[in-house]
Amino acid sequence: MRLSKLSNVLALASICLGLAACVPLEQQGYATTGSTAQQPIRYEDFVYDASIRSVQCYRGTGGPEAVLEPAVVSLGQEQPILLEFDRLNAGPQRLVAKLVHCNADWTPSGLNDAQFLNDFNEFFITDVQNSINTRVPYVHYRFRVPRVKLSGNYVLQVSEEGGNLLLTRRILVYQNLVAVTAKLGAPTGPEGRAARQPVEFNVFYKDYALVNPSQDVKAVMRQNHRWDNAKVYPRPAFVRDDQRRLEYVFFEAKDHFLGLSEFRSFDSRSIRFKGLGIEQINLEASPVHIKLQPERSRAGLAYSQDPDADGKMLYGNREYGNSVVNADYTWVDFELKTGEEQGEVYLQGGMTEWQLNDETRMRYDHEQQAYKGRLLLKQGYYNYYYALRPAKGQAPDASYFEGSHFATGNTYDILIYYRPPGSRADLLIGYEEILFNNK
Repeated sequence: MRLSKLSNVLALASICLGLAACVPLEQQGYATTGSTAQQPIRYEDFVYDASIRSVQCYRGTGGPEAVLEPAVVSLGQEQPILLEFDRLNAGPQRLVAKLVHCNADWTPSGLNDAQFLNDFNEFFITDVQNSINTRVPYVHYRFRVPRVKLSGNYVLQVSEEGGNLLLTRRILVYQNLVAVTAKLGAPTGPEGRAARQPVEFNVFYKDYALVNPSQDVKAVMRQNHRWDNAKVYPRPAFVRDDQRRLEYVFFEAKDHFLGLSEFRSFDSRSIRFKGLGIEQINLEASPVHIKLQPERSRAGLAYSQDPDADGKMLYGNREYGNSVVNADYTWVDFELKTGEEQGEVYLQGGMTEWQLNDETRMRYDHEQQAYKGRLLLKQGYYNYYYALRPAKGQAPDASYFEGSHFATGNTYDILIYYRPPGSRADLLIGYEEILFNNK
């Protein structure tokens, strides 16, 4: 992660706001109740119960910025994968975690638990804390994912004791049996260099035998550790048997990611002072109501080198510290002035889990000529985009409002999967992460 870049934005000074009188903690017409109907598991990052909020799954490197790391570890697992989340308006409950081994396409591999775990595949979450002096009460859960003995894709699922599914998270465990090297590719088309970020890579398998690599090796590339727009390459462009090398080069623009722009940001870690991007704080409302500064489209503007966290978030409370249990939940209002209605507009980022749904969709206000949206968010530093979905079933286009630039700083990681002859599962045999335009 570009932690130096993030450190710059977190050091921005806040503007003073007078502190209003304290208000009662009871919820005024607000409730968060979970669904009681059992839902089928989805092998992706997903929340099944409305009471579950602020989910973070990351590699535990130590320090407050570790939450920005992806849920990716080597098979040796020198650093653990950690899962943290809140459950609103509920008392502590016995929750159970379980791992499912999956293939490269995130379908269950069919392996039995003993083939990838040394333990019984049912783990109670015992690190549980109640929130302290928050207007929206919640319980915070923390879980250290157990070690596994096989590389590949894993889905971590958390349920209530008794079976009601609460959330799932994707985890990657790799074993570097091959070497992955990446480089900048050639721009595509007359505007390719201005908007897209071409990345090409090679896979060297000098010390690991690949049988029929043109058919049995699959590659995936992600931008900023996102799954919603990951690119899948079912076969290499060239197989160099004499060099024991697979070559991935791309000749079409669709195979390269748009660079987009640096993420928009706001900082709600204080409710006494207006932080970055905040226009108004209403302390008399319960939950506290935060209104962000109105914004406009950035398409067509020159590139701006603003520090960000690659679309992720850091929770915090400047007044009391210990964000795990002291950071409160607030309503956050977003406003995008467009002049006229454009279509379906969504908020995108780690705060919305990159999903398109009724909660993340903004509504157009004809009188104000602006799109408006509201989210219930834990106090913290957040990154986000505005994205337009042209029509139902189509992918959202963040470049419509954000623009796209070759110079934007992004993180890319490359995943190499292989199914050995006679095996029943895809293994993750190579992993590499690169920083594009690291500032």
